[in-house]
Amino acid sequence: IGAIKDLIAAYKDENNNNILHLAANLAPLSRLQIVSGAALQMQRELLWFKGVEKIVPPSYIKMKNSDNQTPKDLFTEKHKELLKEGEKWMKSTATSCMLVATLIATVVFAAIFTLPGGPNNDTGVPLFLGKRWFLIFVISDAVALFSSSASIVTFLSILTSRYAENDFLVSLPARLLFGLSALFVSIATMVIAYAAAISMIYDHKHVRIPIVIVLLACVPVTLFAWQHFHLWADTIRSTYWSRFLFQPKHRLYH
Repeated sequence: IGAIKDLIAAYKDENNNNILHLAANLAPLSRLQIVSGAALQMQRELLWFKGVEKIVPPSYIKMKNSDNQTPKDLFTEKHKELLKEGEKWMKSTATSCMLVATLIATVVFAAIFTLPGGPNNDTGVPLFLGKRWFLIFVISDAVALFSSSASIVTFLSILTSRYAENDFLVSLPARLLFGLSALFVSIATMVIAYAAAISMIYDHKHVRIPIVIVLLACVPVTLFAWQHFHLWADTIRSTYWSRFLFQPKHRLYH
C-alpha cells in the first residue's frame, strides 16, 4: 500500500498537473451536497485540498502546470463561484439569525424592568421576590439576555468578516456554530422565563393553566431545534470531525 501511495502522490499527467492540481478542481455536485450550505461546501473543499497537500512531495506544492498555474492558483480559480456563494449564504444566515437574536434581547431586556406582579407600592420590592418561580424567572431572563447578546456579536463578526478562502476553514464555521448555539440557548431560556412568569401569576389558583402554557412554550424551542439541527450537526462535523477525515497518519515526504 505504501508503494501505491508513493506512486499516486508523485503522479503527473500530460499537462504537468500533479495530484494536488487534480485535488484543486471543484468536486461534483453530488459530493458537494453531502453538507448543507455553500460555506460548509467550501470548507469541505479546503479540507480535501489541504489533506492532499500533506501527502505530496514539497516541490509539488509550488509546481506549475502547462497553464503556468500552481495548485493553489487552480484551486482559487475553480472555486471562485463557490466562494461567492459561500459568502452570500453565510451573510444571509447570519443576518436572519441576528434579527431573531436582536428581538429576543429587546424582549428580555424589557422584561426585567416589568417584573410579574410588579413592585410593592410601599417598599418597591417585587411582590414575588420570595417565590421559587421568581428566581427561575430572573436567572432565565438574564441568561437569555447574555446569550442573545453573544449571538448578536458573533453574527455581526460574521457579517464583517473579510471572507478569504482560509476563513471558511475554521473561523467562519466556528462562529456560525457558536452563534447558533447561543441563539438556541436564548430562545430556550426566554421561554423558560415566560413559563416562570405565568407560573408565578397562576400559582396554586389554576394549576392546569401553567402546565398547558409550559407545554405550548416548548413548541417554538422544539421547532427551532428540529429545523436547525442538520445545519448545526453539519457545522460540527465539518469543523471538528472532518478536519481529521482527510488528515493522513504519516506524511509520505519530509
